[in-house]
Amino acid sequence: MKPIIRTFCRSALWAAALALAGCSSLLFYPAPGQPLTPAVAHLAYRDVTLTAADGTRLHGWWLPAKAGVPVKGTVLHLHGNGGNLAWHLGGSGWLPEQGYQVLMIDYRGYGLSAGSPSLPAVYEDIDAAFAWLQVQPEVRNKPLVLLGQSLGGALAVHYLGEHPVQRGRLKAIVFDGVPASYRDVGRYTLSTSWLTWPLQVPLSWLVPDSDSAIRAVERLKGVPQLYFQSIDDPVVPVANGIRLFKAAPPPRVLQLTRGGHVQTFADPTWRQVMLEYLADPEHFNGLRRLAMVPDYP
Repeated sequence: MKPIIRTFCRSALWAAALALAGCSSLLFYPAPGQPLTPAVAHLAYRDVTLTAADGTRLHGWWLPAKAGVPVKGTVLHLHGNGGNLAWHLGGSGWLPEQGYQVLMIDYRGYGLSAGSPSLPAVYEDIDAAFAWLQVQPEVRNKPLVLLGQSLGGALAVHYLGEHPVQRGRLKAIVFDGVPASYRDVGRYTLSTSWLTWPLQVPLSWLVPDSDSAIRAVERLKGVPQLYFQSIDDPVVPVANGIRLFKAAPPPRVLQLTRGGHVQTFADPTWRQVMLEYLADPEHFNGLRRLAMVPDYP
């Protein structure tokens, strides 16, 4: 067998094995440990321990609002599928200075959290975060917002669709680079390599899609939603993100951005958009002119 054919066969078998392994191997890419803490960014924080319904111990960070800044609300940050808390601090570490206190959690198997990530068990981790927030005195009588980035947003859609009480506690939801369909994103990823391009359709059908956000987003009725979607996103194609937005019930706003996958809040423009949205989520209609932001390579 020629080397190039051998390489193709190995790649095809590897992709098939991943798909047949199910959601856990395809969706979750955890990194253990804690390479840094918010102290690196000169942020006040405390480690928190949560316990899921099945007894799994979870680790999180509580970032209080900056001293001297009036508290505007609380943000529950659910990060994407790779790494751990340390990798995603940039997504919400800027909020305490603006008066928002933040709870970040690592799903089971990520960072210092016990267990191994899988569906549907990971929904218990989100439930544990809501339960923890409900008993914190500094959270009471303050608006509660959910920030879901990438996989974290997709998990949030499914969870909130099944938990109307928790959904009713939210003032607003902010999604960033959230895929409408796991299967469609898998097909897109397979299409980007000439080795797997011929098998993109059959292999993508092996990706479980029943928990995809597109299947539950219509249940978010009554909660304002802001959808950030980069037109440059190399992971979640812009068409996929817009498909999720179109399926969502009002009130909702689509904010097209520039830049890489979930790199939104590295740009102060999009930070300001989120802050303006949170100030009045019922009426904010987004920044419509991308010409107002700097050019990107």
